Amino acid sequence: MNITEKIIKAHLISGDMKAGSEIGLKIDQTLTQDSTGTMAYLQFESMGVDKVKTELSVAYIDHNTLQSGFENADDHAYIQSVALKHGIRVSKPGNGICHQVHLERFSKPGKTLIGSDSHTPTCGGMGMLAIGAGGLDVALAMGGAPLYLNMPKVVKVELKGKLTHNAAAKDIILEVLRILTVKGGVGKVMEYCGDGVKTLSVPERATIANMGAELGATASVFPSDETTLAFLKAQGRESDFVPLFADADASYDESIAIDLAKLRPLAACPHSPDSVKPVSELKDIKVDQVCIGSCTNSSYADMLKVAAILKGKTIAPSVSLTVSPGSRQVLTMLSKCGALADIISAGARVLECACGPCIGMGQSPKTNAVSVRTFNRNFYARSGTASANVYLVSPETAAYTALFGKLTDPSDFPEVNVQLPERFEINDNLILKPEDFSDVEIVRGPNIKPFPKAKKLEKKISGKALIVCDDNITTDHIMPSNSKLLPYRSNIPYLSDYCLNPVDPEFSARAKENGGGFIVAGSNYGQGSSREHAALVPLYLGIKAVIAVSFARIHQSNLINNGIMPLVFENPADKKKIAEGDELYIADALSEIMSGSKITVVNKTNGATIPTVLSLSPRLKEVMLGGGVLALSAAKSK
Repeated sequence: MNITEKIIKAHLISGDMKAGSEIGLKIDQTLTQDSTGTMAYLQFESMGVDKVKTELSVAYIDHNTLQSGFENADDHAYIQSVALKHGIRVSKPGNGICHQVHLERFSKPGKTLIGSDSHTPTCGGMGMLAIGAGGLDVALAMGGAPLYLNMPKVVKVELKGKLTHNAAAKDIILEVLRILTVKGGVGKVMEYCGDGVKTLSVPERATIANMGAELGATASVFPSDETTLAFLKAQGRESDFVPLFADADASYDESIAIDLAKLRPLAACPHSPDSVKPVSELKDIKVDQVCIGSCTNSSYADMLKVAAILKGKTIAPSVSLTVSPGSRQVLTMLSKCGALADIISAGARVLECACGPCIGMGQSPKTNAVSVRTFNRNFYARSGTASANVYLVSPETAAYTALFGKLTDPSDFPEVNVQLPERFEINDNLILKPEDFSDVEIVRGPNIKPFPKAKKLEKKISGKALIVCDDNITTDHIMPSNSKLLPYRSNIPYLSDYCLNPVDPEFSARAKENGGGFIVAGSNYGQGSSREHAALVPLYLGIKAVIAVSFARIHQSNLINNGIMPLVFENPADKKKIAEGDELYIADALSEIMSGSKITVVNKTNGATIPTVLSLSPRLKEVMLGGGVLALSAAKSK
């Protein structure tokens, strides 16, 4: 077996390990963050479970850290209190980005992890099967339920040789994105092997696993080897090590190979992570802003490389440079070794250990700016400035770009090499343990509103096509995430005014005026973040179904969990048969779901009959008919 199959087999609760069939997995660990966590814990509370059933659950506060009003602070107080009351550890603001901290302090080879953040697969760099999921799936796992998903295909990614010419781990995953595109990993796990893996540190592996999310992949997995053991030793966690390798005769569903020695620095161009070109072809593009950090590239090793490049130099006058260390551990070590002084002296603005600009939480570029970032996503307007062009690069490319004020190829300079320490600085005093607190009272601020709940599916479904969208609509489009809206993650009624606003500012008003209806979209609808709000807000607006050419995995699951039908055009060309404002009708959704996977949609405006597909396991049919997971659970408990 390959590594993925070994972990799945060890955690299989139900189903057969046959690609495409539904399986249920035991979950060892969960994580949440404060952007998605408030809703996840409200859902967890509604389940009536006293204590979490996992080996470890951690609530991180790392997203909504700009406290310009009471809302974020209230959410943090709620998360901290509800988590501690139910046996969940809390990583306080300032302790770091969830994926970086979890990699350092909690990840374990061979274990399963799900998190209410799409970049949870970062810990695949440690040999975990780490999967991003909606908040409700995480809440259910904390309550002891399995994670249900379709058995993924496994793609063998063979890395050959060794990186040279200042090419970096970021360039490896950008090359995979160039080859496979943002849709190429849907329904798959990317499993890395080959002699090139041995040359990569755990943080480098984590960078690659992190951006597997941009492929749409379920997870990315690396072996657990001597390099893994050395990292765990340095973190004081040697006892967590277990070796984990694919068998010599392991089989895979697909395979690609990358010669690391031939790889050169790459950049993802606006506005998609798979719009990849060599930096050498983009040289001399004038740059206004450089941002270094995010859960992709904020490790100690990344920061040491940046410091080495900047040492004794000054950034270009035209550039604003920000640096966000990924964890308090990283920041502390940078300050003790002198690297932080090198970064500051060069002219960088050091931000707190948080997601920050990556999620549009501050540092929006100026009008028509070019922003070069070490982040994982460059979706249109995600930076907070719609007219900005964002490029995704490695820390090496970003640092040299900051010095010269234009996109700069780091392969033109001597190689930058750093060594990981034999011992990391370990201080977990900002991680609260529930056993240290008793009689916790849950704190609920006025911004925390009840989440919407679906009703049982009706036989006849009708409504207008409220919007017709293009391909690759992201969750940033469906439910924007920025410094103005993030404080309202626990207030669905407020957020409902902004649903699909980047696509059509009139959508929300139109949905409310018509009492809901249908969303029509192209391929890969719902790519990007795991945020469940992209399903909860449409539910609040009365959306009955989304009809698309194809869906991203997490968003499709979130729609089903919340009782919204994700219908797939049987013939993609039929999308052209629906225009905005057309009256759509499903005569008998209940019997069609029970009898198979075909749902017939009639366009009453032009008379077209449009066959769609709703592929559901028997369990998910029950969920859909019952109006979503929580509605079904409530009905069963009566």
